[in-house]
Amino acid sequence: MSKHPKSLNPSEEDIKMLLACQSHIGNKNSNIGMEPYLYKRRADGIHILNLQKTWEKIVFAARVIVAIENPEDIVVVSGRPYGQRAALKFAAYTGARAFAGRFTPGTFTNYITRAFKEPRLLIVTDPINDHQAVTEAAYVNIPTIAICDSDSSLKYVDIAIPANNKGKLSLGLIYWLLAREVLRMRGTISRSSPWNVMVDMFLYRDPEQTDKDEASRENRIEDVPADEPVLPGESAVDNSTPINWDQGTAAGE
Repeated sequence: MSKHPKSLNPSEEDIKMLLACQSHIGNKNSNIGMEPYLYKRRADGIHILNLQKTWEKIVFAARVIVAIENPEDIVVVSGRPYGQRAALKFAAYTGARAFAGRFTPGTFTNYITRAFKEPRLLIVTDPINDHQAVTEAAYVNIPTIAICDSDSSLKYVDIAIPANNKGKLSLGLIYWLLAREVLRMRGTISRSSPWNVMVDMFLYRDPEQTDKDEASRENRIEDVPADEPVLPGESAVDNSTPINWDQGTAAGE
């Protein structure tokens, strides 16, 4: 039973996207702290996450994010490659600051470093992979929101969003849903109309595949002839030599 108003309930399209991106698929291991978010365990040992709990936590996390007056006081950290593009896009649309890649130790605790930050809220893609940021946030009393899989540790995590944090589709969709909910609560976009930003913008893209696509696109452009094709019964016209219409008239006139 949902604890928030009906206007905040997920649509059928949202549930279909969560299922299509396998956001409910966990793994064979489970942490005792994640047991309330598990729906069942399949015959092959894979744990299934409860999507109703996932949506409730997304709404709860969005309400916390909206409560921060200055969006730049929110830091998004993603050391996992599949979540770096989603974290950057989330930060771009919500106004937060993103740390994609390796997190520099001492960013939250050592004020001498150039990268020293004092955020009011931390969002991490994986509490295990981003344990350095989570630990430092706990030292300085920064609340933490984390996308947690079935085997994730909830130590120092204040709000856990139960979802598959190892799949590129799942991570992109969770960040997209969270960004959309934040913008809706801020009044930037309306709930009655769909968000004009596609979820594909948040999904991970392989750099090698992107380079291959650009190379093939350039090859297709080069293969297109620059001159117009000559139709049957017409002769080719040399456009390089300009025609002087002031010198005489056509033959027979």
